[in-house]
Amino acid sequence: MVRVFERGLPLIQRRLQRLLLALFLMALGWALAVPAQAGVMTKESMRQAFPSPIIVGDKDADIPVWPIFKQDATATPLIGYVFESIDLAPIPGFSGTSFNLLIALDAKGEFMDVKVLSQHEPVFVEGLGEEPMLRFVDQYKGLSLKQNIKIGAEKNNGGNANVYIHGVAKATASVRILNQSLLSASLKVARAKMGYAQGRDPDLIARIKPDLFKAMNWASLLKDELVTRKVFSNQEVEAAFAGTAVEGVDAEVLAAPGADFEEMVVAYLHVPSVGRNLLSTKDWDYLQGRLEPGDSALLVMSKGRYSMLGDEFTRGAVPTRITVQQGSLPLEIRDLDIDLNEPLKVPEALKDAEWKIFRVIGPAGLDPSQPLEFKLRVIRTKGAMYGERVGKDLSVVTQLPDDYYVAASSDNKTWHSIWSDRTGELSLLLVSLGLLSWALMKQSWLTRTVKRLNLFRTGFLLFTLFFIGWYAQGQLSIVNITGVIRALVEKRSLSFFLYDPMTIILWAYIAVTFFVWGRGVFCGWLCPFGALQEFLGNAARFLKIPQLKISLALDRTLKFIKYLVLTVICIAALVSVQWTDRLVEVEPFKTSITLMFVRSWPFVVWAAVLLLLNMVVYKGFCRYLCPLGAGMAILGRLRLQNWLPRRSECGQPCQRCSNDCRYQAIKKTGEIDYVECFQCLDCVAIEQSPELCVPRILESKSRVIPIHAEPVR
Repeated sequence: MVRVFERGLPLIQRRLQRLLLALFLMALGWALAVPAQAGVMTKESMRQAFPSPIIVGDKDADIPVWPIFKQDATATPLIGYVFESIDLAPIPGFSGTSFNLLIALDAKGEFMDVKVLSQHEPVFVEGLGEEPMLRFVDQYKGLSLKQNIKIGAEKNNGGNANVYIHGVAKATASVRILNQSLLSASLKVARAKMGYAQGRDPDLIARIKPDLFKAMNWASLLKDELVTRKVFSNQEVEAAFAGTAVEGVDAEVLAAPGADFEEMVVAYLHVPSVGRNLLSTKDWDYLQGRLEPGDSALLVMSKGRYSMLGDEFTRGAVPTRITVQQGSLPLEIRDLDIDLNEPLKVPEALKDAEWKIFRVIGPAGLDPSQPLEFKLRVIRTKGAMYGERVGKDLSVVTQLPDDYYVAASSDNKTWHSIWSDRTGELSLLLVSLGLLSWALMKQSWLTRTVKRLNLFRTGFLLFTLFFIGWYAQGQLSIVNITGVIRALVEKRSLSFFLYDPMTIILWAYIAVTFFVWGRGVFCGWLCPFGALQEFLGNAARFLKIPQLKISLALDRTLKFIKYLVLTVICIAALVSVQWTDRLVEVEPFKTSITLMFVRSWPFVVWAAVLLLLNMVVYKGFCRYLCPLGAGMAILGRLRLQNWLPRRSECGQPCQRCSNDCRYQAIKKTGEIDYVECFQCLDCVAIEQSPELCVPRILESKSRVIPIHAEPVR
């Protein structure tokens, strides 16, 4: 029975590969052809989530939101909008997938409800459980987008300019991703539907001109409106508190109403004509190094009776008395905690002023072409025990001149900015792919000596593991394939891939190389987990750990398993998201590469077992279990030529390459099984070596060297 199965195995394997290839291509074509959102809610499910007296309207044609109305006698007024965060802000979490939140926002920008539809964060799935996350989400109810919502332990009171919600211990990064997903999606709806920020798309923002610099003194900076200065009198401050319980409590204000209370100066410090004129060259260079692409640096100075920071301020933190907003929406600012080497180049009168440099991160969407409002919260108290505490804002508005920024364009969408923000990483990846292509095309030069091949391969695999894998998070996964299948089932767009440029570039490169070199380009050179296995396998050989030799018959049978695993996962992806999430964990990529083993113990044990297996059965997971490898092998059949050199003596009778191939991808007949070949090029190095290639050795020994007699003198 076993022999019969082995004889029929190649036919079964080929048919299974053809079936999977057809399924994959059909899913890819359908998903690309159907424009759809990433959300999962239908109008019926929305009605179930928001029952009577709430009425769910039809989904908007321009932005994926449902208007909601309330039945009030014969009237049905609009009360807000409900939407899914994944439609508007698909920000990847640590699992590589996004939170999907169901958000109900009333017509004034206040959160009516927030529910978690789906999430795949390891800390909540396998670690802490979902309960802490659900308690965190409940805190948003009743809060408004017009408030500065922050995650922290600070108390909420009338003096602070921020509203704080409690985070989740041991899940700080995950809840920040959730918070960013929720706020980003909600702000887009508020801007599009509620008149926030004049209805502008937050992704369409202007950019500072990095190369525009004019040498200017303080007076010129003020005249050209690159620096904004405003002085508040005692009388203005008293007027702000008119009608409150703390009116008239400041004797100094009442005694000299015309005197200055506070002088404030604000500026975009990252604009070269501002920063380079106010900072020394060394401090300007240091500031540039502290900012990420898209970040803004804001200088705020204050001089007067009232401290803009307060005694409770700590360096590097979010200030409680200073806030910034644009178009009625708040922007989070955080102290950059910079100590300057030289004093700011400001007038003598401001030398002793309080100053801070604050950062606004790129994803916040600060638009330098729009007015920016700074607010200083002035706090007054009355009474000692259970006294009154009232805060009022002193406002300074600055507007950057047109000459210093590039106006927004339709090419400045979110995923475009993600690509531009990772220009350095993507450039390095493209250079490395060019180098790999050159090496594979120049295989005769690369494999001229075994030492040269080993040095190049080791260096490139170190780059693959440390840069592509652990640093840039470019590990391709079976999840990429199941994601396409889910797009087919749910009629979703594939645009979510654009938020991961590393994955797009790697898949594009591999898709081309399928036609040229087959599946081995990825599996042998660009898979970080494969590189990790190779280093451990080589370490096992160096330590002389006994290797388990798999017979050819058993090897053929075991290699069939990965196609069965791929089939089961693809079928699960067609029918069940939950089962897909479970089955894709057969891949240890997320545990070992994406999360760097910081995960619950069953996943870590599974990854460790596979790596230990690899030390006795070389790349056992890649050869026998990897579903992505099975998919690569199927697509690798698109290869147009057999490009690795062979000799007529290969397999007839020479078996050197066949015996040395650790992948067992060379048949006894001497032919290379390209479907299973990882293209390590070891066999090419052997074929070129006069010391290793048996036919070359025999040719050398049989060569007749003529001997010429010396003439007699």
